[in-house]
Amino acid sequence: MDLATLIGIVGAFGFVIMAMLLGGTIEMFIDVVSILIVFGGTAFVVMMKYNMGQFIGAIKIAMKAFMFKTDSPEELISKSVEMADAARKGGFLALEEAEISNAFMQKGVDMLVDGHDADVVRATLENDIRLTAGRHERGADIFKQIGDVAPAMGMIGTLVGLVAMLSNMDDPKSIGPAMAVALLTTLYGAIIANMMALPVSDKLKLRAEEEKLNRSLILDAVLGIQDGQNPRVIEGVLRNYLPESKRGSGEAGEGGEE
Repeated sequence: MDLATLIGIVGAFGFVIMAMLLGGTIEMFIDVVSILIVFGGTAFVVMMKYNMGQFIGAIKIAMKAFMFKTDSPEELISKSVEMADAARKGGFLALEEAEISNAFMQKGVDMLVDGHDADVVRATLENDIRLTAGRHERGADIFKQIGDVAPAMGMIGTLVGLVAMLSNMDDPKSIGPAMAVALLTTLYGAIIANMMALPVSDKLKLRAEEEKLNRSLILDAVLGIQDGQNPRVIEGVLRNYLPESKRGSGEAGEGGEE
């Protein structure tokens, strides 16, 4: 569970709901017509921009904003050095029994064990990185589109409410409900965009960048192991993926510094 995402969304909604309660009752801010216009309209407008599989798949990708736990680069470097040392002592077949939790690293090691050429390994893993980044980018883009469309649907709902209000000025009882639709649709659109869709989109982009960095690190590690490089040399190369303040820590020591 990503605590920053969880605390952020709970805190944001908590303060807004608290303000609603301090201003009256929560029922004041619930309107079925406004919900239909904003939530339903936003969903179907965004659906038009993608195929059904991409739209539904975005829901699964969105879970990465809450449940995804990425491997730390330090752990990947440590594991890579361990495998490089094992490969130098016992050959690639010694990696067959290695316990690897990262699926992408496991894929690369399996290719080494199977005896694929370096060009094949590189091309396969780079293609995997590219396709995965594309899927994550599409998922983030769908939520960005939701963030763009929701306020627009809120504005449409506002116009609907104003037209209904102006058309029934002779009936004072109808003015209140029509004005509620006009204002609440704008509120709903702003909430969907700024408290849900856009933050999720930005978090998914961050996750995609972290995963791409880790996979690039793993690619260099696998190719270094296949080339038979010294484990300390591999560690020094991989430590370039760390922030500069962390490059000197670890077993490589000076070997990781430039």
